Amino acid sequence: MKFLVCLLFLSSFLSAEPPIKTPKPDLKMALWPDRPLKTMEEEGFKYSHIIKVTKVESPSLELYKSKSAKESAPAVVIFPGGGYSILAYDLEGTEIATWLNSIGFHAIVVKYTVPGNKRMEALKDAQRSMGIVRSKASEWGINPKQIGVLGFSAGGHLTAHVSTSYKERAYDKVDKSDDVSCRPDFSVLVYPAYLFTKEDKYKLPEEIKVDANTPPAFTVQTLDDRRLIDSAFNYTRALKNAKVDAELHLYAKGGHGYGMRPTDKPVSKWAELCTVWLKNLTK
Repeated sequence: MKFLVCLLFLSSFLSAEPPIKTPKPDLKMALWPDRPLKTMEEEGFKYSHIIKVTKVESPSLELYKSKSAKESAPAVVIFPGGGYSILAYDLEGTEIATWLNSIGFHAIVVKYTVPGNKRMEALKDAQRSMGIVRSKASEWGINPKQIGVLGFSAGGHLTAHVSTSYKERAYDKVDKSDDVSCRPDFSVLVYPAYLFTKEDKYKLPEEIKVDANTPPAFTVQTLDDRRLIDSAFNYTRALKNAKVDAELHLYAKGGHGYGMRPTDKPVSKWAELCTVWLKNLTK
């Protein structure tokens, strides 16, 4: 009987405490007033070597403030990857926020609509996120002219999408935050996905329309990410043709889905190069 009681106690303890720890955000906020925040259970959090969010019907943002930030600091809105099916919440979200905080940038992790490959819904979430962050810039200690986006894989596609689809909202106005620009001031794409057509892998998809006003980009890619590698080439080439500042950092090995966790591959050092780029851009 004592063993059974202890087992039940241990089981309830484990169910209450997530097996992978993440930093606590300074603020959580629903993106849409008619879709309130959900619990971790409702969002289908799953744990393996990473945390996966499997069901986002009420998109939200989480603000992580940098303790070393200056008074009006730059900020980065983060779109985790996951094939528009799940979100790699820690690997490509909260871990990136922690790094950005360490270099004096405020960070915002967005839980955008998944699953179902709902790319237009995700774009609405991204545009709405940018508008909210910019409208709250003074309150949150953010420079409204230094708000960028950073995305991995499918989140890299979303980064390119919101960077080239900012002239008008993809949804009807909700409140005053939709009156401000949702254009990012800079962008970072790490192993971006889907930036090619089914018919021609060397051509950007129709929804990605790069022009001279597209924000500058820093892109990270490896040659052995063979299925998706042309995304990085296509986007960088389009930026070059539009005379937009861009950096493409190409490595031989690393595959896909490494985030910024340390490995024996040189690509693991991409964040050091990106730090220099971000600080030069926002100084």
